[in-house]
Amino acid sequence: MGPARFALACALLAPAVSAQPTTPRTHRLDPTPTTVAWGHYDAAAKPALRIASGDTVVVRTLLTSSPERLEKAGVAPADVEPALRDIYKSVTDKGPGGHILTGPIFVEGAEPGDTLEVRIDKAELAIPYAYNGFGVGRGFLPDDFPYPKMRIIPLDARRMVARFAEGIEVPLHPFFGSIGVAPPPSMGRIDSAPPGLHGGNLDNKDLIAGSILYLPVYVPGALLEIGDGHAAQGNGEVDITAIETSLVGTFRLRVRKDLRLSWPRAETPTHWIAMGMDRDLWAAAKMAVRQAVELLVSQQGMSKDDAYMLASVACDVEVTQLVDGNVGVHVRIPKSIFTSSRSARGAP
Repeated sequence: MGPARFALACALLAPAVSAQPTTPRTHRLDPTPTTVAWGHYDAAAKPALRIASGDTVVVRTLLTSSPERLEKAGVAPADVEPALRDIYKSVTDKGPGGHILTGPIFVEGAEPGDTLEVRIDKAELAIPYAYNGFGVGRGFLPDDFPYPKMRIIPLDARRMVARFAEGIEVPLHPFFGSIGVAPPPSMGRIDSAPPGLHGGNLDNKDLIAGSILYLPVYVPGALLEIGDGHAAQGNGEVDITAIETSLVGTFRLRVRKDLRLSWPRAETPTHWIAMGMDRDLWAAAKMAVRQAVELLVSQQGMSKDDAYMLASVACDVEVTQLVDGNVGVHVRIPKSIFTSSRSARGAP
């Protein structure tokens, strides 16, 4: 075959070759001074990792407390994670919030208007201890507790309980308090504490392994950040912290071109979850219920009237958290109430 015919053959074959699906890859992202965002989500952030849609990422996160505070509360110096020491020593680009978030992760193909599907396959303990604490002027009852306090809580990974105190064991259900994408560029760098349209510090204890979080995309690549590991938490998170610890999570990330969302949404094996966040609890609750109605209309093909009625008779409106600037409310919609013909419509 002559050079010209060879070139023509290659050109004809190229589309077929490029159309072959790529095998999803698994990546690892550990927290270091160059792979974390301290206290913010930002459309201008530099990616710590680039992946393809459909890939899996194993992400390690760190608890948000200084080594000095942990040692003062009773953690042996040898038990403080070296990565935490390195980050506290080296990172100078901090704030305006306090969470140490691993990322950002750039997902190829994600564009504004898409949805990022975050499948949480695993959420595993990384260290054998955690803490809970409150500070001056923080939490839901700052006037009642005008002083700081921290408690170190041992974690039993074999029995999956936290030994909170003598005679008190709390079952462990690890989840990531903060999973979010970059906000619209017009918002600039935003505080990692208040949850919002980008997701972020949702503190929703339903988002354990086996659940899915759907986040609207506002910037190319989405720029996903993950952190604020919790071994367990009560709805409300009233003193401003849960059982705070370091976790290792396994996430499958997929760009959804077929799904347009105006607000974060989630799914567990048993429920769909609509969310509302606002500085006012009443407004957050109204937002969550409206989101639940919209979900039932768009997903189940219900009329708006019927969706509102169903939300009242079969769905649970719950307070997610009360302490992060924007308070959170979520509506849990049970999948079990739908017959197979309706549930086959899919999610979210």
